[in-house]
Amino acid sequence: MPELPEVETVRRGLLPKLVGRRLVRVVQRRRDLRVPLPHRFAQRVEGRQVLGIDRRAKYLLIRLDDGETLIAHLGMSGRMTLHDAASAADHPFDRHDHVVFETDQGWQVRFNDARRFGLMLLERDAAVPGHKLFRDLGPEPLDESFDGAALAERLAGRRTPIKAALLDQKTLVGVGNIYACEALFLAGISPRRSAHTVQGERAERLVAAIKKVLLRSIDDGGSTLRDHVQPGGELGYFQTRFNVYDRVGALCPTRDCGRTVRRLVQSGRSTFYCSHCQR
Repeated sequence: MPELPEVETVRRGLLPKLVGRRLVRVVQRRRDLRVPLPHRFAQRVEGRQVLGIDRRAKYLLIRLDDGETLIAHLGMSGRMTLHDAASAADHPFDRHDHVVFETDQGWQVRFNDARRFGLMLLERDAAVPGHKLFRDLGPEPLDESFDGAALAERLAGRRTPIKAALLDQKTLVGVGNIYACEALFLAGISPRRSAHTVQGERAERLVAAIKKVLLRSIDDGGSTLRDHVQPGGELGYFQTRFNVYDRVGALCPTRDCGRTVRRLVQSGRSTFYCSHCQR
């Protein structure tokens, strides 16, 4: 599933082609994705101007000029790709291109989702923060206000392993399996460590590692393991920088460590780590 860097990469790719533009044509090619599309979805969005595109957790928030927000989630396999007029004419719709937006400059944004776990909703702007998708979410890890003290407060008293706590969107948002593994490695913290013990300097190290990993991945266009592509069609390449994720049996990249990367299963998810470097 796309994590924060992949969604942020999509957001940044769409900004120059959508913001300030009018959606002159919306093609809805099916009635539902993960859930049914909103009633009269195409008619409600068609003709609207895009005022901005924000991100909350792993959701895109496309602000429209009628006071509504288009909430989009990529699901497991969703992608949003850009096509200029010539490219759109040369490439007919794929069978998984479920929703297509066309701007007054002739650009198309195609939402392609083979597994149909994505979603699109329309909500009034004022209702978005209190929507059931957002009201219980934790802080954004890239916000300046999110620091070691903020993380430590959210982990206090929690006896779950720290890896599981990082995947809990009530702790903080957008950090999925890949980036939790990589951040814990950079911070030198064992994924088995009880979350409540990540306090003080240890929490500061972990927050710094989370921010570093996420920002580095955004710069690299995200991680393309299977489905993720940037809106322009380029693949992300952060996967070429993985220290431990999906590298079981490989030598730990820490100089003079000499151990190999191990794998364990936590809450049904694979965790990759170095038992020597992470305590």
